[in-house]
Amino acid sequence: MSVQQQKQKSAIERTDEELLATLGYKQEFQRAFTGLETFGVAFSIIGLLPSIASVLIYSIPYGGPSAMVWGWLVASIFILLVGMSMAELASAAPTSGGLYFWTHSLSSPRWRNLLAWIVGYANTIGSIASVASIDWGCAVQITAAASIGSGQTFSATNPQTFGVYTAVVLSHAVICCFGTRVLARLQTFYVVLNIVLCLAVIVALPAATPKEFRNSASYALGNFTNVSGWPNGFAFILSFLSPLWTICSFDSSVHISEEASNAAIAVPWAIVYAIGIAGVLGWAINMALAFCMGTDLDAIMNSPIGQPMAEIFFNSFGQNGTLAIWAIVVIVQYMMGSSMVLAASRQSFAFSRDGALPFSKYLYRMNSYTRTPVNTVWFVAISAVLLGLLAFAGDAAINAIFSMSITALYVAYAIPIAARFLGKNDFAPGPFNLGRFSLPCAVISVLWMTFMGTVFLFPSAPEPDVSDMNYTVVVLGGVLVLSLVWYYFPKYGGVHWFTGPVPTIDHAAAVEPAAPESERPSTSNDSLEKKHRVTVGQQDAYRAHNTSS
Repeated sequence: MSVQQQKQKSAIERTDEELLATLGYKQEFQRAFTGLETFGVAFSIIGLLPSIASVLIYSIPYGGPSAMVWGWLVASIFILLVGMSMAELASAAPTSGGLYFWTHSLSSPRWRNLLAWIVGYANTIGSIASVASIDWGCAVQITAAASIGSGQTFSATNPQTFGVYTAVVLSHAVICCFGTRVLARLQTFYVVLNIVLCLAVIVALPAATPKEFRNSASYALGNFTNVSGWPNGFAFILSFLSPLWTICSFDSSVHISEEASNAAIAVPWAIVYAIGIAGVLGWAINMALAFCMGTDLDAIMNSPIGQPMAEIFFNSFGQNGTLAIWAIVVIVQYMMGSSMVLAASRQSFAFSRDGALPFSKYLYRMNSYTRTPVNTVWFVAISAVLLGLLAFAGDAAINAIFSMSITALYVAYAIPIAARFLGKNDFAPGPFNLGRFSLPCAVISVLWMTFMGTVFLFPSAPEPDVSDMNYTVVVLGGVLVLSLVWYYFPKYGGVHWFTGPVPTIDHAAAVEPAAPESERPSTSNDSLEKKHRVTVGQQDAYRAHNTSS
């Protein structure tokens, strides 16, 4: 690196630190994530092919190939709008707290503490549910590989799958205790392997599929097979669970904002690019599957392998070919889980930094050797393992973690986006700004999330019994109710002491002459108003860096 490039890198690091200071926080993490690696966190969590494999079981019964193809296309457009609305907020205030920080900064004074509390807990349980659902999908894929290798004589039970799941989660915790630079470098490898896998399947699957499993265009694009028991229109909407779960947790880039270089620009574009690329590649994958899955949907759903996509691959590639490709699918799914634990631990660290989580004084600790929040890594991992115990309540219960991750995160996404326009604030946009399209994009996003969050509280089939009910409302509702009980608990509740994000630095002193003690600003209300001078400098440093390189 030349002297000039080193100076420009130092300028970006300095403006990153100054921007964080205006938001009220000192620099505690190493800023080791480049723009590509910041994108890599969101994109590797999306995962695409292994994610689609994990939730294909939610597309096929609710419309078959039509739901897979057109449901993905419709949902992807709305998800992109949500991502762009979030990207504007991320550009204005790139901090690990993200969603609940924005909520407190943008909401009216009367409601900001309560809303920030709700968003923080929804984001926490949503992130942990995302870890659980990704790693459960990984465990199912591992047991599917065992079934394929045994000639389909082995079929895993829920306790066996839970054992594999626990091992996967705990191994991710170990990985995420490594230093920031190691975790950052892994993201580039994740991105490359992910894209190569997607392109390989898009090309190889149609070429390898025998004639008896190839479908006509009229079937692949026009057949609607609904076996769920719900009316066709509602079944089609329920099929959105597949794209919504796959292209979710893109707030992960926000939670590593304090580890990202040039965060005000890198983080929002990471969100938008991750969603956009995932939408296009995911649609192509679903098209390939729809044309190569055959017409016996019941055989795909009830195969001894226990994994619909693995059965489709088995029909096309045979045992050895499927095992080769499936091994890569499992590796990519495993990498998704490690990235999600990384992001979830940073969100929990930020929330405990402000004292809102139980045992915050123990969770808000940075390991002196790795400079990573080891305690929150293990908090997330252990919580995910406990959530996985739902497997012993039946298939419907463990499947609820997929819809719960979406519903909880949509609560956390929708409130700050709405608060920007409904609260009393002077929002100062960052480098990423939609201009006059901000409001219509936000309105559509909030309405979409409200509608889909409600839909995913419904059971998978009408008239369910106890074993078939949707446990999302029980677990998510239980966590949110308990968080509110703690908030309003007499004498000790958050209502008596929680005031939102707690500054760890006097950000006024970091960018202006020192103010008298009585005039020191809080972290929340005026942070978004004062940071604009820093982001302007950050854009200048970024442009200079790009020009030289």
